[in-house]
Amino acid sequence: MARRLLLMLLVFVVSDIYFYQAITTLTGNPVIHLGYWLIDITLMAGILFIIFARRTGINAQRFIQLLMSAMLLMFIPKVFSSLVLLAEDIVRVFEGFPSRSVYVSEAAAVLAGIFFLIILFGLTRGRHFYKLKRETLYFPDLPEAFDGFTITQISDVHSGSLSDVKGVQKGLDMADAQNSDLLLFTGDLVNNMASEMTPWIPLFSKLKAPYGKYSVLGNHDYGDYMRWENATAKDANLNHLKEIHAEIGFKLLLNESVTISKQGQSIALIGVENWGKGGFQKYGDLKRATTDVPDNAFKILMSHDPSHWDEVTVDHDQHVHLTLAGHTHGMQFGIELFGFKWSPVKYVYKQWAGLYQQDGKYLYVNRGFGFHGLKGRVGIWPEITVLTLKRGA
Repeated sequence: MARRLLLMLLVFVVSDIYFYQAITTLTGNPVIHLGYWLIDITLMAGILFIIFARRTGINAQRFIQLLMSAMLLMFIPKVFSSLVLLAEDIVRVFEGFPSRSVYVSEAAAVLAGIFFLIILFGLTRGRHFYKLKRETLYFPDLPEAFDGFTITQISDVHSGSLSDVKGVQKGLDMADAQNSDLLLFTGDLVNNMASEMTPWIPLFSKLKAPYGKYSVLGNHDYGDYMRWENATAKDANLNHLKEIHAEIGFKLLLNESVTISKQGQSIALIGVENWGKGGFQKYGDLKRATTDVPDNAFKILMSHDPSHWDEVTVDHDQHVHLTLAGHTHGMQFGIELFGFKWSPVKYVYKQWAGLYQQDGKYLYVNRGFGFHGLKGRVGIWPEITVLTLKRGA
């Protein structure tokens, strides 16, 4: 991880210096040159402040969000536009390094401006720019009664980050309009405290599904990322959050399973608590959750962190047909165009957004309904997932 961060920092520094060459080509105004570096110095000072704040216990969450937004606006356009200048330099090598072309520098500046506007849209409107993702999955052993059965999945609400009632309602209306048979939520209802969800209870309680609404906990739901007065206060917060799940009509599955029945046939819905690789909590217990599940049952698992699928589920002694996860948010930044999909989070998680398959087992990773950290989304938009189960090869 440290090497990746250093590599990213190196890319930013190099592109920053590169883009400055375009600025000096286009203008010799010393005020503009000074302003260019003052912005960089301010951002670097912000990073140092965050490091200091974390070591001293100062709550700088809002400042972190602002700094992340500013860095995206300032650095990402420079990274992509610097590729134009790099291409020019390759040509200049063979031409004896003549002066930079004003036209090429103008093209780099225009490209930077375009990326700036895209990122600005993501930071101001992207947080509620919901996208509907549909997948049809085929299983030879799906019970006949469930042929065509539909599931709507939402994940990572992070209610503590939400503020726009109309924006949130837009996403919930989209989810409800799918009229799916089953509605599943795969964790991170809040950032830290159960009370963050209180203003949103009336909106989420209106969601409906004929075969029920079920949920699991995510890593943020346990309150592990904030300081509590004592263990009792932390436990009370988690118990309150469990009550809120019930209040909005979701059956919270805590390392347990339920049976979904239709026309005399059934499937097993399994829910585990959060289990994540590395330093994340490992409260999930798939073995315990499947204790009462027959080996030949068709199984759908809700597990917040997709690393659980790769590390545990795929090799579990029972065949889990479909796993639904979230957690990554697609890092809320990346590119998805014409089938191409990229985000920096792919270097941390092998499965980070969309559908994956291994040994006849499926994993779907939802990109998240809300947002956290970065107060917006750029390229990786908030998602409502609709999965249709079909019987067949």
